[in-house]
This record gives sequence, structure tokens and C-alpha cells, in this order.
Amino acid sequence: MFRFEVSVEDLLRSRFALSPAMDLCLLLRSLSGQNRPLPRAWAARLRPAFDRLRRETELDAVLALHTPQSGPNFVAPPPRGLNQTWADDLAMIRATPLEAARDECATNATGPSARDPRVRAVLDSADAVDRIAEAMDRAWHELLAADWPQLRAICERDVVHRVGVIGEHGWATTIEGLHPSIASRAGGIELGFFPREGTVRLAGDGLLLIPSVFVGNVAAQLEDPWPRTLVYPARGTAALWGEQAAVPRPDALTALVGRARARLLVALDVPASTTQLARGLAMAPGAVGDHLAILRSAGLLVRARSGRSVLYRRTPLGEALVGGSG
Repeated sequence: MFRFEVSVEDLLRSRFALSPAMDLCLLLRSLSGQNRPLPRAWAARLRPAFDRLRRETELDAVLALHTPQSGPNFVAPPPRGLNQTWADDLAMIRATPLEAARDECATNATGPSARDPRVRAVLDSADAVDRIAEAMDRAWHELLAADWPQLRAICERDVVHRVGVIGEHGWATTIEGLHPSIASRAGGIELGFFPREGTVRLAGDGLLLIPSVFVGNVAAQLEDPWPRTLVYPARGTAALWGEQAAVPRPDALTALVGRARARLLVALDVPASTTQLARGLAMAPGAVGDHLAILRSAGLLVRARSGRSVLYRRTPLGEALVGGSG
């Protein structure tokens, strides 16, 4: 059993962030067989580009730094918050001092792939950081960039949901809702499905919580320069992977309000903005806005401002329609 010792001050300092670099690393692990397999359609779509990048770039050197359980910190630097972008991550990767990168390479690149002469030449080179960063940038743009707006929207909506649970039910319920293997007990957070045992005291620094679309169960980051971190599966990932229908069956809801509006109603199991819905459902923002206005006029949705965003949520009537359509 692994446990975080958590104080009241830790809860006050806990926060959410997004990490494009971490999701890229998790995607690369999946494509290389080191992480949970991707859904068949995603794997079939991405595999040709992944294999080509392994031939054309130094991606094999990046892969040699990873194991199914871990990887070097410098290729997935700690995010600063919810607005983290790949450009932010890439700049931090490129700024890694060579000696720091070599220390991490020595610790992590210990498998058979690290003994490949081509890989070894990259890891031992004077421009290793630049070559690794360039390979990751190519991988980002050719494997993940096109899907990232949709994936980011899923993660952002997850955070909106978790913040709402904090306000309504408190931190203990929120933490336990991240994953079935997580329990909140006696001033601590226990991870029941974790490859490491022991206890880590947060000591007032709080916990960084990162939703991910590629993490299989729960991952933790326990080493500096990262804050103590939990990475958990974002809500909505199952629907993205096609593990559940996007619209309930039979199609009574679709027949009543139309396919596009039915998709929006079903997607609003968590409050979301027009932009988040457009990204998550791959719809034009203008069309989303028009459909939301009609659903709101029909009494199926309400909207409220949250910071700089306007979030839509289902009314009791909207909930009844979605709940009764299956």
C-alpha cells in the first residue's frame, strides 16, 4: 500500500494542472508497447506515422528513456497550471542543462534499446537535449497535435467537474472519485493499485492533480523538481475510445431533438463551455452555440458564468430526457 500523508494545509495548497508533455510520453509508451494498448482505431491511425518517425528522427532515443513505470523528468517537465501548452513544455525541455539530462539518461536508459549504437550515439552526444527535443516536437505535431484540442477539452471539463465536487462535497469525496483504487483515510490518501509501497508526507506543499486521457490507472510523481503529483484518468475518456456509445440507445433522444443536439445534451453530464463542447465533439463553435441556444430556450439547459467562461449544464428536464432515453 502506498500512502500520501495529507494535512489541512496540503489540501488548501492542492491544485489542478494539464501536462501536454506527459500525455505525449504516455502516448509514445502505448505505441511502443510499454503502456496500455490504444484503441484499435487510434492505433491503426497513428502507427504508420509512429513507425516513420522512428526511422526519420531520434525517437528511438526518446523511447529508450522510458519504462512502463517511469521516465526522465526533463522530457515531461512539471506544468505550471491549466493553461500549459506544448510550446511551454518544449521550451522547458530545450532549457535542460546537458549534465542534468545526462544524469537522468544514465538512470533511466538501462534497457536493451539503450545499447543500440544509434540510440547510444544520441544519448552520449553534446547536443543530446536538442536532438531529443526535436524528436519529441516532431512526434507532437505528427501524432498528437491534431487531436489535442479535443483531448484538452476532455481534461478541462474533468477539472470543472472536480472543482464542483470540492465545493459540494469536499476534498475527500473528490479524491476518492478520481479512481476506484484511491481511498481517503485518516488524514491520508491511499493508492491500492500502485507498484511502490511506503508513505510520503506532503509537508504543506499540497498535491498536484493532473487528468490524462492516456494514463491507464493512476500514476504518481514523487521526485523533484516535480511537486508530489497524482495523474488520473479524465472523465469522458471511455467515450472517446469508443468504449461506450456517444448517444444512448435506442435513439429516442436523437429522434426528439436531432443528432447534434442529442450529442450536446449527453456530453453535458459535466458543465462545459461552448468552446469545450466544440473541441470535445469536433463541431464548429458557431453551430454549437446555435444548438445550445435552442436547447436553452426549450428549458433543457441553463448557463452560468464561471470566471471568464460561460458554462452550460442540464436542467432537471434535460436530465430526465437523457436518463430516460436509454
